[in-house]
Amino acid sequence: MTRRPVSGQSASDQSTHHDEDQSRAVAAYLLQHPDFLVHHPEVLAKLRVPHGASGAVSLIEHQVAVLREQLGNERGRLNHLMARAHEYEQLSARLHELTVQLITAPDQDRACAALEASLREQFKAEAVAIKLFPVDPEQRADDPLVRSFVDFIDRDRCLCGPLAPKQAEPLFGNDGEAIQSAALVPIRGTEQTGVLAIGSKDPKRFAPDMGTELLERLGAIAGAKLTDLAHRKR
Repeated sequence: MTRRPVSGQSASDQSTHHDEDQSRAVAAYLLQHPDFLVHHPEVLAKLRVPHGASGAVSLIEHQVAVLREQLGNERGRLNHLMARAHEYEQLSARLHELTVQLITAPDQDRACAALEASLREQFKAEAVAIKLFPVDPEQRADDPLVRSFVDFIDRDRCLCGPLAPKQAEPLFGNDGEAIQSAALVPIRGTEQTGVLAIGSKDPKRFAPDMGTELLERLGAIAGAKLTDLAHRKR
């Protein structure tokens, strides 16, 4: 309970009494709730307790344990970020190698063969399919595969996640039954458009919320190669 100001007391005296009242209130609350610091480790981590204070050793040890746990969590997050960065660096190197192979491919058949071989060997893909269609909607209207992917053909972004059997079979043929998840990468050229499908037997390999930056780069590279080959034919 806060003391009422007493006539004749200085402002300093009143402040001192107020601080004493607050200290007693805090002490009383902690005595009534001895597990308060256990439930609020962020408060404990900021407390200053003299090591030589009587009965304070256990509190200091607890404080150190809290700080060590926080440090362990931060190290875990840092290690996770470093592992992801290392993985991204490896994938970037493989993508660069694949890009060089596509640049040197003299025709479409060998470009597609190089793309499929690299995805299987370097990126551990269990199934790969490359389906190309004319850009003109009228020329591709009767293609049953186009009808299966009518909502995807003109997309700019990758689509990852579970693949329905009616979509897996036209893409991967007999391997389609075993494919549980896939990444569909749009390929956009000047005269041809299409889809690069990468399949996996692991249902969690390609998830809807996964990052697709490298896959979209791969699709852009493949589209640029198609455009280049189309210009060579002219």
